[in-house]
Amino acid sequence: MNVEVGMEIPPWTMEHVDPEKMKLYAAIARDPNPIHWDRAEVAKRGMGDRLINQGPLNLAYIVNMLHAWAGPGCIRSLNVKFTAPVHDGDTVIARGVVTAVREENGERVVECEVAAVSAADLTVVRGEALVRVS
Repeated sequence: MNVEVGMEIPPWTMEHVDPEKMKLYAAIARDPNPIHWDRAEVAKRGMGDRLINQGPLNLAYIVNMLHAWAGPGCIRSLNVKFTAPVHDGDTVIARGVVTAVREENGERVVECEVAAVSAADLTVVRGEALVRVS
């Protein structure tokens, strides 16, 4: 793979954040926070009228982007900050750009700035990744 500083990683898109999948994830993860499945609770807390997606699912969009680009097992480190909520029905696009390329322990690795951005151009997750490339 030809990788250069400034190269954009092909984006990965979640077209529609599905509220049913949010509810299922909440059950599987034993997440007791009702903002993921109870619209009345979201409204009661003054957070609007749409369910709020779980942070790990928002992070997964970035992981999916990196895996689609460099393959499963490529991520060496990932450090992110959650900056805004994702709501049911939102479209989220994971994006990244290469900021450095180097050899490390006999592997070619790249440093990347990564982000997940809503269709309304609101950054919901941002951070840095270290990715092994072949």
